[in-house]
Amino acid sequence: MSITVLQQSATIGGLQDQGTPARPLSQPPCQLRGIDVELAGAGGNNSGIWECEPGRFERQLPNAEVMHILTGACTFTPTGGEPLRIRTGDTLFFPANTTGEWHVHETLRKVFVVMAM
Repeated sequence: MSITVLQQSATIGGLQDQGTPARPLSQPPCQLRGIDVELAGAGGNNSGIWECEPGRFERQLPNAEVMHILTGACTFTPTGGEPLRIRTGDTLFFPANTTGEWHVHETLRKVFVVMAM
């Protein structure tokens, strides 16, 4: 068994280019970067560090997700719901099939765990 430690994950470098959101709502589209972390025994769950530059896009991920915001600020508006102001230090628990709109105001960096379907 090997334990992975990402030292100072709020400022760690070496994030890999992950392109742009599948459904951007701003032009130019936000740039995405991240580090995927393999976790033995996680049963198909995915985890890592993810970063997004300012802009807007639709959330289309069907999986449940847990995230902790390391840096930045944004607004998430769930489909049919009220906007949620999100900032550094917040932890979010998204149920499966949550859709809506992300509006990233300051470059956002998060730790995430996406649950397997």
